[in-house]
Amino acid sequence: MEGIFITFEGPDGSGKTTQIKLLEKYFKKKGYDILVTREPGGTDISEQIRNIILDKKNIEMHKITEALLYAASRAQHVAQIIKPALLEGKVIICDRFVDSSLVYQGIGRELGIEFIKRINDMATEGTEPDITFLMKISPQFGLKRKFSTDECNRLDMEKIEFHNRVYEGYLRLEDLYPERIIGIDAVKSIEEIHGDITRIIDEKIKL
Repeated sequence: MEGIFITFEGPDGSGKTTQIKLLEKYFKKKGYDILVTREPGGTDISEQIRNIILDKKNIEMHKITEALLYAASRAQHVAQIIKPALLEGKVIICDRFVDSSLVYQGIGRELGIEFIKRINDMATEGTEPDITFLMKISPQFGLKRKFSTDECNRLDMEKIEFHNRVYEGYLRLEDLYPERIIGIDAVKSIEEIHGDITRIIDEKIKL
């Protein structure tokens, strides 16, 4: 059996972590072998790169350095974790993937989607999600949620204009890839959102 690759995208504070945990339980109840991972991260090397990228002290990091570090972390993650798990027939649920780089670095940092796509095509070697859930919530609301519970990282500290560009970028991607990227109203209750996600899973993926 070929594995299933599901990713979650959206602004910080959109509830991705909560919904990933609920979806993991949903699949486990059905008897599936589940791998939950995240980006940047997922391997020892990738987690070390994550720490560099998100460290608030690294304010001098150039935007191309940032983009290449994300791609480097992803290359290790795909080669070491994601591709082997897919070959083993596992269900992979990943918090962020290439779409995050397209919007945060391609649009937010204004490096261009094509540049980001080129470096990530090398990193992923053609590995793409089967389905991506885009948690749709205004950046202002999402950041307010995050700051109330988590310590902010280097990207969280960007001006609201940056976060607005990122969110608009997500909406563009949703229009570009409607078969893969499914928008989810992240303002709904946790239970309602989980119900929407599992209904879409049942419709789109034959379990």
